[in-house]
Amino acid sequence: MSSFDHPAIAKVAAALAEAGLHDAAQGIRVLPAEARTAAQAAEALGVEVGAIANSLIFRAVFPDREAPLLALTSGAHRADTATLAALAGATSVEKASPAFVKEHTGQVIGGVAPTGHPSPVPTLVDTALRRYEVVWAAAGHAKSVFPTTFDDLLALTGGRAADVAAEPGA
Repeated sequence: MSSFDHPAIAKVAAALAEAGLHDAAQGIRVLPAEARTAAQAAEALGVEVGAIANSLIFRAVFPDREAPLLALTSGAHRADTATLAALAGATSVEKASPAFVKEHTGQVIGGVAPTGHPSPVPTLVDTALRRYEVVWAAAGHAKSVFPTTFDDLLALTGGRAADVAAEPGA
């Protein structure tokens, strides 16, 4: 499969190009095997696991509604749902079902990109990603990734920089 043979990858590439991130769009890589974890992606790319931006969709619960919340988290640690809820002003933040993820992103778990969704998703970008000159994010399929930067992730998603781990800096 080439980078643009898969419709989700093509959509992400188009969203990156539309955002002016042409180097990221041109840098999309299709890996030899699926990389459904940060460790697998890091190994395939030969980078530190912390340089992998996990795109995690959660179900944020508010008193009057539920909404998706995207946490772009460094692969070096886990996002804390209580911290995410406090940052989002939600009553709680819960693991999203595969159907919920697909509905709000058009992508499947394991390949969710930070962009290319049917509509914007509120996003928190892990400040731990700031440490890396190049950050790798999923490109719409479990075998695809693209290179970017912390600042470009903020701009691309309209996200907010935040410490998303249970303990800041963890």
